[in-house]
Amino acid sequence: MKATIVLLFILMMGCQAGAPATNDNEMLVHDFFDAFNRHAWTEMAGYYTDTASFLDPSFGTEYINQSRAEVIAKYAEMQKMFPDLHDEVVGVWPAGDKVTVEFISTGTGPGGKKFKLPIVTVLTIRDKKIIRDATYYDL
Repeated sequence: MKATIVLLFILMMGCQAGAPATNDNEMLVHDFFDAFNRHAWTEMAGYYTDTASFLDPSFGTEYINQSRAEVIAKYAEMQKMFPDLHDEVVGVWPAGDKVTVEFISTGTGPGGKKFKLPIVTVLTIRDKKIIRDATYYDL
């Protein structure tokens, strides 16, 4: 029993941020967040299919479809509001065609007001493109 717990712990820690990516989907997610943190919005949007499905509290409680151009516009606007916008990946957990990512989003808004927001996103990947992005956070 003790060996099983230790093995489970080692497996879980192997998927944490900073650990080498273990599969193509996990590598894609790390590259995606790298593009995000460089504010390379066109590159980041290129990780999505032409039109992807999004669940995000900023859009409401239902999935919506967005084009790459809409994704670029959304994040370019966010960058105007928060010029130092940054996501620190805390953990990445791949499972089949889905990758769950825990991260902390930070930035500085108008008047120098800083924010720090924990977020979890479940990305569904098909043919090396994100087809669905379900993001969860609470303000």
